[in-house]
Amino acid sequence: MGSLLALLSSFLWGTADYLAGNLSKKYRALAVTGVSQFFGLLFGVTVIAIGTQFGSPFLKPTLEWDGYFVAGVIAGISGFIGLLAFYSGLATGRMGVVSPISSLSVLIPLTVAYSQGERASTLQAVGISVALLGAFLASGPEMKGGLPIKPLIFAVIAAFGFGGALTFIAIGAKIDSMHTMTSMRVASVTVCIVIAILFRTIGGFAIRVFPLLIFIGVADFLANFFLGVATTKGLVSVALVLGSLFPIVTALLAFKFLHERLHKVQYLGIFFAILGVCLISAA
Repeated sequence: MGSLLALLSSFLWGTADYLAGNLSKKYRALAVTGVSQFFGLLFGVTVIAIGTQFGSPFLKPTLEWDGYFVAGVIAGISGFIGLLAFYSGLATGRMGVVSPISSLSVLIPLTVAYSQGERASTLQAVGISVALLGAFLASGPEMKGGLPIKPLIFAVIAAFGFGGALTFIAIGAKIDSMHTMTSMRVASVTVCIVIAILFRTIGGFAIRVFPLLIFIGVADFLANFFLGVATTKGLVSVALVLGSLFPIVTALLAFKFLHERLHKVQYLGIFFAILGVCLISAA
């Protein structure tokens, strides 16, 4: 169950990133991130409100480090920085530079999980390594023409932002995933509101774009939520690795709808990713 949720998370993340990356070529990445995060917050608040009416408990936020609220706020700010950097990188540079580096973000929570004593079986460890390699290669790493500095910097910032978010998502999910994800959006949207007030604009989006922004926000929210739940259903390391396969989805969507040619290394990466998933599942 946990593995399926993590894979679903990858699918939603990859789809949201593809759509947001394209939208960021027409509008400011900051605006795309902020408005979509706002719709994600509305979705989370609505789900909690409906769930409370049907008997689900409302967990009051506390400032304790082992609670969901502090972890959610830190994850929200970290994830917001990661998303902003990722979308900016996609808008200013090649996906083959930005996506592979950002996909390495999972190494941060993996290091934390292993430092806390989590250990995978030999077969699981092999599957994790193969899947990570597959995710990196499937992103289509490009060395031709050199590495442009600006997108490279954005990609590194995105990796650390995503890595921090994943780490604290796993912490908050131990208490409650939905409340953790909603706390994430409270933090990120608060930052966006402050920025919007300073710049006196919400991005100047055309009306026809809002359904797409809603979808991006909800998809990103659910991706975080499903991954959070997945970390509570088995090994955190396995869930995080399976949840990090989103670059494959982004690359395949770009191939299908933007007619971007897949390089040989990407086909190899997809093969390794599928092989890694099979090994983890077999274990």
